Amino acid sequence: MSATEPTDPGTHGGDPRANAILAALPPAELARLRALGEVQELDVRASVYEPGGAITDVYFPLDAVFSMVAVLQDESSVEVGTIGFEGMVGLPAFLGSTSSPHAAYCQVPGRALRVGLPELRDVLTDDGALHDQLHQYVSATMVQLAQNVACNTGHQVEQRICRWLLTTHDRVRRPDFPLTQEFLAQMLGARRPTVSELAGRLQQRGLISYSRGQMTILDRAGLEACTCECYWTIRRTFPGIADAATDPHDASSPA
Repeated sequence: MSATEPTDPGTHGGDPRANAILAALPPAELARLRALGEVQELDVRASVYEPGGAITDVYFPLDAVFSMVAVLQDESSVEVGTIGFEGMVGLPAFLGSTSSPHAAYCQVPGRALRVGLPELRDVLTDDGALHDQLHQYVSATMVQLAQNVACNTGHQVEQRICRWLLTTHDRVRRPDFPLTQEFLAQMLGARRPTVSELAGRLQQRGLISYSRGQMTILDRAGLEACTCECYWTIRRTFPGIADAATDPHDASSPA
């Protein structure tokens, strides 16, 4: 996957180059995909696909953020993956499936390039750059899924909250975004009172500000100090996510 920093969607509207995968495509291939797709505004909880339901479209997020979640028999859900400008929503379709046991929906409202599955497959038949980019993204996503499982079973809820906030912050590329504690508890598979208590502690320490469903990151470095190595493992896997943070677990990073 190209490490080229994508265009800032905040200043370029619906420019598809705001997506890291699309930004890495040759101009002709990008223009073809753009002509076959449509930039859409998506609201919170807008569904891409449901468990067992048909996947008819894929989405390349520009400034929206999506969650891929596992839905259990008691209808509770746990997030297994976060997808922002670095990727594409609907990977099962790229891999040849017509459905998924998971659900995918918009987590943070914003824009995405929607492409119908037949149109995507038409572009992929040429075996161009998009094909290679999506294969690399599949590899990175597998790391994210596996690391999230390890994190959810091996780390404390506070570390996981910090990981989730940092992961979302990386993808929205702004300090504030809509978030309810109920939604955060669902995504982490944790009890809402526990999440409420821990979020209150983070706010008291000046790391975040939370009011009326709006989360604001005040001290990113402080959150980084509180998270676990899983955040850094996942972040390194997606070179499209570039920021000034220094990974303390990277031996090549300056001390």
